[in-house]
Amino acid sequence: MSGLIPQQFVENLLDRIDLAELIGSRITLKKAGANYKACCPFHDEKTPSFNVRPDKGFYHCFGCGAHGDAISFVREFEGLGFTEAVEELAKRVGLEVPYDRAAKQEIQQARTLTDALDFASRFYQSALKGQQGAYARDYLQQRGLDNAIIEQYQVGYAPSTGTALFDVASKDLQGPLIETGTVSDKYGKPRDLFRNRVMFPIRNSRGRTVAFGGRTLGDDKAKYINSPESDVFHKSREIYGLFEAKQAIRQLDKLLVVEGYMDVIALAQHGIHYAVATLGTATNQDSLTALLKQVRHIVFCFDGDQAGFRAADRAMENALELMADGLHLQFLMLPQGEDPDTLVRKEGPEAFQKRIEGATPLSRYLFDRQSEGLDLQLPEHRGELRARVEPLLNKMPRSTLRDAMWHEMLRLCGGRNQWQSRQQGQKGRWNGERRDRVSEDRIDVKLSKDSILCLALLEAPDLATEVTELARSSRQFNQARNFAEWILANDIRDRKTLVRTLALDTGARERFYHLFDGIEHIPARESTLAAARELLSPNEEASRQQRLATLLRNLSNLTSEERQELRALSSGTGD
Repeated sequence: MSGLIPQQFVENLLDRIDLAELIGSRITLKKAGANYKACCPFHDEKTPSFNVRPDKGFYHCFGCGAHGDAISFVREFEGLGFTEAVEELAKRVGLEVPYDRAAKQEIQQARTLTDALDFASRFYQSALKGQQGAYARDYLQQRGLDNAIIEQYQVGYAPSTGTALFDVASKDLQGPLIETGTVSDKYGKPRDLFRNRVMFPIRNSRGRTVAFGGRTLGDDKAKYINSPESDVFHKSREIYGLFEAKQAIRQLDKLLVVEGYMDVIALAQHGIHYAVATLGTATNQDSLTALLKQVRHIVFCFDGDQAGFRAADRAMENALELMADGLHLQFLMLPQGEDPDTLVRKEGPEAFQKRIEGATPLSRYLFDRQSEGLDLQLPEHRGELRARVEPLLNKMPRSTLRDAMWHEMLRLCGGRNQWQSRQQGQKGRWNGERRDRVSEDRIDVKLSKDSILCLALLEAPDLATEVTELARSSRQFNQARNFAEWILANDIRDRKTLVRTLALDTGARERFYHLFDGIEHIPARESTLAAARELLSPNEEASRQQRLATLLRNLSNLTSEERQELRALSSGTGD
């Protein structure tokens, strides 16, 4: 729809908007020179890192990376689409969005359809509360749902009467209900599509109903049915539960993708509000693209049976072409016979949350699955592994992750570093836990300078002052600067204290939890510190390396003082 609004109008609109006034009407801003600062509205923080530049027309958060103009702020803060955000800002400055006639008709048609679907949703909710919904209420109670979660997800009931919805709809809504397929006129006579079913409205990012899923309460052949596709519903692009997740969590940092409506709702009732479900039998590239527009971290959760593994394999293969540095995909395979709905009720939300945190990264899942049934002690089987893996890696765009996975394939298939010996017939364990792993050698992967400094701070927090000075003077290394400033503010001077504080401080844990998400392989401590020293004091580091090389060449003839100097130079920054 954005293409239907002239770019010249969008630019003119942005020129007329006072960004500080717009943002200040929603959050509290404090003047900071020519700019404004505030605690970021898109993630939790105690010290302001959200900056507004009215003269430049943009905002930026140094904590979570949120960045954009007036349109993007309204979209994120209000949960609106591009068109709705433009209309909201245009009203603010007294302008009318110049749609052409065809675009206006298209918008009006979409609103008419969603009006009809919203009416149907209210009807189903009312039916659930009425006398005819008694059996449906008993069913939901048996499934453990309380009234609050039923209201939140607007769960309803479609009466068994064949025309219950059609009969109560006004004349101007009956046509749109037929057009969306909610009422069928396949045989020349109106008949409700959903009958005697628990109803799950599927809502778009603005909270408007675009379709339904229905679970039978009888002996229908189809346990679940969904609305057919329409002008407002495209199955591969809609994500069930996404609207509710964004309402519960202002700044989503990850999504847990499960397979069913009840899984989403049960997890939300147990405090896991970031679960969603794709619509259809597999996670295709359209649904993956829709997910990746929301977050950079996705955990796929599947049942631990053969069907679940096949679904996970399809999700993995579809994801490979979209993988880029900074994306973090994981796979959580549940114990056989369990699904999220049953398991979270059986073991509780904390145990289920631990399963999510221990989910298998995409790279490990790929190698584990492709190596099943192979004995990599045998050259023939190493060749088979390469034949399986190489076509998958070739699907990936060029990135650090692809290079690292390519090195891993060469390592496993080269025979120089063989897998740990296994007893014949022994298999890895999935069952919702990490599978038995192979012995791994470190792989040298080129990291960004910002990541190097963050890793160095993790190893040696006493570098915080130097990192802060470097970041301030160069006006880059934002992640390292935030990490270093936090270390200094909390007077942390050794690694043990740093790890303990990160583990116990909820705010810090949430702030820095994803600091190293984009790093697949962690370099050795010595390599990390050496690279950091070169950034912090390049000349001093060169001198240190030169002196170290001189001492090593004369190792057999060193005096006791020189040996002590060698130990000091080799150990570098201590714990």
